[in-house]
Amino acid sequence: MAKMERIRKQILQNLIEPRSVYELLYFQDASLPEIFELLKTLENDGIIRLSNGKVELTEKGRKEAEETKVKYFGNIYCEFCEGTGISLTEEFSEVLEKYKEIAAKRPEAIEEYDQGFISTKGVIRRVEFIYERGDLANSKIFVVGDDDLLSIAASLTGLPSKIFVVDIDERLIDFINETAKELSLPLEAMVYDVQQAFPVELRKKFDVFVTDPVETIPGLKLFLSRGVSTLKGEGCSGYFGITTLEASRKKWYEIQRMILEMGFAITDIRRHFNVYPEEDKNFFRFQEKLPIVKKLGAKIDFNWYNSSLFRIEAITDPKPLVEGEMRIDEKVYKDSESWATPY
Repeated sequence: MAKMERIRKQILQNLIEPRSVYELLYFQDASLPEIFELLKTLENDGIIRLSNGKVELTEKGRKEAEETKVKYFGNIYCEFCEGTGISLTEEFSEVLEKYKEIAAKRPEAIEEYDQGFISTKGVIRRVEFIYERGDLANSKIFVVGDDDLLSIAASLTGLPSKIFVVDIDERLIDFINETAKELSLPLEAMVYDVQQAFPVELRKKFDVFVTDPVETIPGLKLFLSRGVSTLKGEGCSGYFGITTLEASRKKWYEIQRMILEMGFAITDIRRHFNVYPEEDKNFFRFQEKLPIVKKLGAKIDFNWYNSSLFRIEAITDPKPLVEGEMRIDEKVYKDSESWATPY
């Protein structure tokens, strides 16, 4: 299979010296079930040794790397921007400092809602990217689920005219509203479950939506539809993160079909743009419940969980795939690829 041969090369070229198995997860782009199966195959074939969370090439593995011309040419990612292509300007660095103070007080992630947040720098870089694309200044922005508190970070720039957040977690909604009131930000938040019918008063009122959907097909359809429902029309845009870890290429194919069906073109995909840090309040607190951790039998020692940032733009009047109520319960959050979701 050509795809897995490519992933095999990714592994070999990153094993010039022993690495954490979680580093390998970061530096490849197969789904977790696929990469786990490949690692076990390589181990059984005597190509790698996998022990105590560390992976190294055997002599047989080094010989294969040499024969197939697989070499390690160093870390190719820009250390200054962490591979995102976005540097922190003086203005956005000031926003980062204010945002970090606020984010430190955020509620802890809850496993029931599959919550997790990206790094504070990552949030500001996402805001910067939205700014660079002309979607921040004087825009009305709708956020579907805001574990990252991006709404607060964007509001602190003073550029959006209005930001509205919906989330199922009442603690998060209270935190956002209290912060908005305290700092006089143009920001409002409301408790809402994406499975409920979408409120009529929020439809076709916004220029931009932002979300980090759960990565099941029903969940993706729901989260993206709720965001799309809020957009005014042609030329409006959406931003969201998708991993390759819990979304295989077949799932990406289905996602792209949904995007086209809803009337959008994909304008940007930024790989490794969002990294989820190992922090006390983040979802790595539940690592003993993550299927991938159970299967590898090793504690997390590297910030490996990452996603690509998508930007889509409406080329026709946006058409959400779901408008009324859609009750699917646990299927929203988990499927056979959800190996980094607490079970």
